[in-house]
Amino acid sequence: MTATLEQFLADFKVYSDIPLQWGEMDAFQHINNVNYFRYFETARILQFGKTGLMKSMGEKGIGPILASTECKYRRALVYPDTIKVGVKTTEFEEFGFIHEYAIYSEQQDAMTTFGQARIVLVNYKTQQKERMTDEIIEELKRLNP
Repeated sequence: MTATLEQFLADFKVYSDIPLQWGEMDAFQHINNVNYFRYFETARILQFGKTGLMKSMGEKGIGPILASTECKYRRALVYPDTIKVGVKTTEFEEFGFIHEYAIYSEQQDAMTTFGQARIVLVNYKTQQKERMTDEIIEELKRLNP
């Protein structure tokens, strides 16, 4: 389970550095589980910004929406620490794609957390699913290792 920084960087071309905050800890003296989904969101939005997904939302009203998500906690995160949150696209579907996430702790020199999400493209005016375009698929593939 322990992975080095080099392994993390080889697996995740898109990642965000996030310093943990004291206020994110809970009564059990570790980072509260809710925050992990925010960390995944930060990486997800970073990746979307590197593709045409955010532009499409603004111009056409068609964009991504989170359909489901999960998190597997392997090691507790504790303040102070800086984490790297990686995201990559692992599968493509007719109306969306699957994301994989990993959190690497600088303090622990290990990957501590893994996650997955299903993203669906939606027309925000009609509230209906939209098919993936070849352009979006190619942009997402470009961001994978």
